[in-house]
Parts: sequence; structure tokens; C-alpha cells
Amino acid sequence: MSHLEFFVSCPKGIEYLLADELTALGLEVLRHAPAGVWAQGSLESGYRACLWSRLANRVILHLATVDGRSGDGLYDGVMALPWEEHLAVSGRFRVAFSGENDAIRNTLYGIQRVKDGIVDRLRSPEGERPNVDTSEPDLSVSARLHRGEVQIGIDLSGQSLHKRGYRTEKGIAPVRENLAAALLIRAGWPEIASQGGDLTDPMCGSGTLLVEGAMMACDRAPGLERDAYGFNRWLGHQPALWEQLVAEARERFRIGRENLRSRFRGYDENKPVIATAWRNIERAGFDDLIHVEKRSVADFTNESQASTGLILTNPPYGERLSERKALAPLYESLGEVVKRDAQGWRLGVFTGTPELCHSLGLRSYRQYRLFNGKLPAQLLLFSIDGQSEARVRTLEEPGVVTPRIANPERAAMLTNRLKKNLKQLGQWARKNNIECYRLYDADMPEFALAIDWYRDRVHVQEYAAPKTVDARAAQERLAEALAVIPDALGIEPEAMVCKQRQRQSGDAQYEKQASSADFFTVHEGGCLIKVNLKDYLDTGLFLDHRLVRQWIQANAKDKRVLNLFCYTGVATVHAAVGGARETLSVDMSRTYLNWARENLQLNKMPDRSHRLLQKDCLQWLAEKPLPQDTGFDIIFMDPPTFSNSARMEGVLDIQRDHSRLIQQSMKRLKKDGVLIFSNNFRRFKLSEAIEDSYDVVDITARTLDKDFARNQRIHKCWEIRHKSVGE
Repeated sequence: MSHLEFFVSCPKGIEYLLADELTALGLEVLRHAPAGVWAQGSLESGYRACLWSRLANRVILHLATVDGRSGDGLYDGVMALPWEEHLAVSGRFRVAFSGENDAIRNTLYGIQRVKDGIVDRLRSPEGERPNVDTSEPDLSVSARLHRGEVQIGIDLSGQSLHKRGYRTEKGIAPVRENLAAALLIRAGWPEIASQGGDLTDPMCGSGTLLVEGAMMACDRAPGLERDAYGFNRWLGHQPALWEQLVAEARERFRIGRENLRSRFRGYDENKPVIATAWRNIERAGFDDLIHVEKRSVADFTNESQASTGLILTNPPYGERLSERKALAPLYESLGEVVKRDAQGWRLGVFTGTPELCHSLGLRSYRQYRLFNGKLPAQLLLFSIDGQSEARVRTLEEPGVVTPRIANPERAAMLTNRLKKNLKQLGQWARKNNIECYRLYDADMPEFALAIDWYRDRVHVQEYAAPKTVDARAAQERLAEALAVIPDALGIEPEAMVCKQRQRQSGDAQYEKQASSADFFTVHEGGCLIKVNLKDYLDTGLFLDHRLVRQWIQANAKDKRVLNLFCYTGVATVHAAVGGARETLSVDMSRTYLNWARENLQLNKMPDRSHRLLQKDCLQWLAEKPLPQDTGFDIIFMDPPTFSNSARMEGVLDIQRDHSRLIQQSMKRLKKDGVLIFSNNFRRFKLSEAIEDSYDVVDITARTLDKDFARNQRIHKCWEIRHKSVGE
């Protein structure tokens, strides 16, 4: 059992932190998944994950992937597994099932078929069989249905690993223990603690952040005091190995406790909640390290004598607009105190209403998008030193349209449309774990705008008005839109960026529009992507190709992938995360290739497997290919409509040149490979010669996600393959 495969689940948004943690625990990360990580390693490393992971929910030992397209197929696949190696005939087990499809329409049916397969496999000739026991099973079986396949595994965790055993009582709106650990790691607490810094939470609730912070500082395994795990009565369990790891953890905790220099303080204005915090702290064994008391934020002072430290807190959110406005003085008081008493420290605020952080009077240098349960939230980090990391451009500066409503009735119509779109598309996006999507695309002729949602910011693009439209009238409508967008979408004006889209030529296609260097990271399909809403004409992420990138990721495993006109390499990242054996990305812009390199590095992809080539694609395709530059399984080509950059030998006109580009690309494609060709020229017509020479399928309709249903001409897309011999 030296090479086992595990699926380790976690709260959404901390998958990459979990991957780093698992690597440190001796596991090899295989791939990321929504709310989890696939990894491989020994049983010892799996045990270490159960004992030491501060971020995981569950550690599932993967047994097999079976057919999930029918109930009978699921039953047959489960029954074929060697359950006698894991569970005695007289044993007790339970099944946790997730997912559904047309054949398996509810989890109860899925549980029944898995249960039947296990029971029938183990049933003795005398009729003895294992029983289902949902409260105290000997074995917990995990079954997860996805895309017609069911991943069968053994849950080594038992109860979710976030349950450390000390928190039997909760405060108001509690943060789970593993989410609290993630906040501390993101805020840099391990490094601060190693320097002897202190931790303070001025709105501590039930004390979870303080206890988790003390565990980290003392090097105490979060699972050290848990009573039971899912592997305790598993037939494959190795008790001697487990006891060895527990003894090692106890020794590390003893040493960590002796060397601890940090101190921990918490405050809350709710007396019953403080009483709960004290009891949680006592159960954790930290009542001599952590001090909590009843005190409001208005009365809070930083009493630490340490020169460095972290103030980390989870203030009330406020679900209604009136509640959020009432909370502004609370944030303002917190800002005043930390600026007065905590110079040189770091502040972290975890909130579901990040716009309230403007009341702190500090500028956040980093933001992380997370979830508190199902509620979207953010962790904002601040350096308490009076220094601003970046200048904020205000709407009152010269050259910026000042928001102003000239026609209230017209403005109300736009407000209503935006709220309707946000409700419908926002719900769809959250359900599908989509952070970036198009919210509005010139839905109303009076407002010729494209409005895109990027995690917690809004990108507004004004389409250039035709010459028949009075410039003053167009500017008036833009000013009106800028006045209503923040309120309609529930954002601060500073979270909105506005640009005007025009046809670009020459090097203007690549030139900076500004120099804010305001990059931030978004998630898409398990990938991390850097975007910049301010400095370039485009943001670094073409939203309309989301489904194309998902297809590439789903089909890239062990394949060689070529990305032509690669831009910032997002399709390459999807291929790499999907398990591509090798990728090559070609673009003429050094700026965008550097951006692509950073995207690959952000996803921890090795340079040796993912090459970047700065080259004019027209020239490169016309050259005789080197051996390593041919034989691709998948080629993605999304050229611009027109380009005449000085760095090109000629001029690209996609209608004129596409036939040659496709033919040259097909020479680099394997016989059974596929070229995905796309462009956004609205009057484009595919050459009849291409349709005659290759198998061509127009896939445009299935590459447009729900947010582009209103604008089906945003791009056109084809799958192009070599014809079979004899056609």
C-alpha cells in the first residue's frame, strides 16, 4: 500500500492552500478539484493528513472509479471491489453519496445501489451479511457521482476534520475551525508567530481564531485530541503506525509549547458569547495562553507590548443595506484604534460586506475570495503603517466622466435591468462556482455597455458610439450608468472600472492603457488566473470562451496541446490543470507571454512541460515545423480579427487569412487530433475550401454559456478534424 490515491476535501476557495499543506505532509498533489485536492502517497502520509491537516474536511482513500450511467452499472462496479479487505462480514458500514444524473436521480437511490453491491459481495453462504449503521459504523464509504462516473472510497476521517473537539458551543455566525486556519495562514500568522508576534481578535465570538492561532504557534496537531477516526475499525488500519505518529505529534506539541513567545487576546461585547469562548479555550487546554473579556470595539485598545503582531477579526456582516450602513461606525472605530495602537502590525478583516472596509481608513493590499459556509465573503489584509500600496483613481479626476443622473426615469430602467440580471445570473454563477461572468451586454439600446463581474469588482466597457449619435448625449448616458451601477450591484464606486472599446490597430493592441499594476487573482474551473481591469484594453481573461476552456481541460489529460495567439495563456493553464502532458503557447507579445508564464507559475506548472514561444503566429506556422512543434492532439486558435503590429511581417485579416492559417495548423495536428478554431468577427464566413478538405463542425452554440445567451454573435467556433481515410 505504498502508492495510494486520496481525495482530500476542504471549504471552497482554499484548495491551493490545502495542496501546499498536503505537499508539506508528504503527499504528492495530482490535481485540484472544486472544494478538494487529489493526491497520492503512502498510508502514513494519509494518516498524517488526518492528524495534521488544519484545512481539510475529509481524507478519502480512493478505491476505484466505477460506471455511474445506470443503477445496475453502479451496483456491478461496487460489487466487483474487494470489500473483504476492508470490512468484516459481521461489520457495520454507512454510505455517503453525492451527485445525481438522469439514471441516479437522488442520493437515496445511489446509497441503496452502493449498499447492495457491498452487501452482496460480502454475503456468506450461510446468509450472514454486514449491516448498515449510520451512527457508529466500522467503515464509512464515500461515493461521489460526476459526469457519469462514481468515485468510490473509504472515508478515513470519520467526523469532518474541522471538528477538533474543543468547540462544542458556538457563538453568533461562527467560522468553522478549518476556515479559521485558512484565514490565519492567508494573513501570514505562522510567520508572525515565529517572530514572537501576538494575535488579537477584537470581535472574537466563540474564540475560534484565537484557538486555531494558538495551535499553530504551539505546533499542535489539530487532530491530536480527537476521540475517533474513520479508520479505527477499518481492516486495513495499522494501529502501531498510527500510535507512532500520535506520539511524534505529542512531542512536537511539548516542544512548541515550551518555546512559545506569542500571546493571544480576544474581546467581544456579548457577555454570553465571551463565556462560551472561555469554555472553548479551556477545552482546548489554552486557558493559560489566551485571554478573553467583554469589551466593545469602541473601548478596544491594543494592550500587546509586541512590536509585531496580527489583528484578525470576523465582524458582523449585515444582510440588508440599512444594516450595512449602521455597521460603518463599527469599522470606523476599528480603523481608528489600529492606526493609533498597532503601528507596524497587520490587520485582517474577514467579511461578507467588503465595501464596509472603506470605513477603516486603510487601503487593503490583498484580498482573498472565500466562503463562510454558503455565504460569499472576503479576507482583506492591511498593513498598519499609514502607507498606501497603490493610488486610487477617483471619479472626480480630470478625464473621468463624473456620475450624474440626467434622466431619472431612464436611469431607473437601467437599475431595474441590472438588478434583475444580477439576481438571475448571480444565482447561476454561484451554483456553478463561476467568479467572472458577463452581467449586461447592451441589453438596452440607450446604454451601449458591456458590464462584466470579476469576483468582487465590475468592469464596464463602453462601446464606441456611431457617428450618428451625438457625443454629448453618449457621455450623458455613460455618466448616468456610472451613477447607478454601484448601487444597483451593491458595490463601492472604487470597485468599478470603466473603459471605451474601439477598434485597435498596430501596437495599440498591446500598449498599456494605464499603469496601476492592479493585478488580482480569480478562479475558473479549478485554475488560478491573474487579471487586471485597469491597465490594458482587455482584462487577461476572455469570458466568452469559458466553455471552450472547460472542454480543453476535460479532454487534455496526457495530451499535447498547442495554443496559438495564446494571449495570457488561460487556455494553456486549463490544459495543464487538466493533465496535459505538454503544451506550447505562441504569441508575439512579450507582455502577454510573461503574463501567461505567471499564470502557469500561479498554478504550479513546471516550465519544462509548458513552453512559451514569442513569435508571430503567421510567420511561425509558415515555417517548416521542428519535430517538437508538431504532432499535437489539441490545437486552440483564436486569432484577432485584424492586426498590423510593427512586430509582424505582414498584416493579419482573419477573413482573408483564415484558410491558410487553418491549413498550416492542420499540418501540426495528429491524424486523430482536433483543431478548435474561433474568432469574433461578426461577418466572418468560413471558407468552403476548408469545409471540403476537413471534417468541420460548427460548435458555436455549445460554446456560449448562459451569460452570453443575449449576444450569440460574440464569437464563432468550429471543431476541425482530418477526414478519415476513404472519405
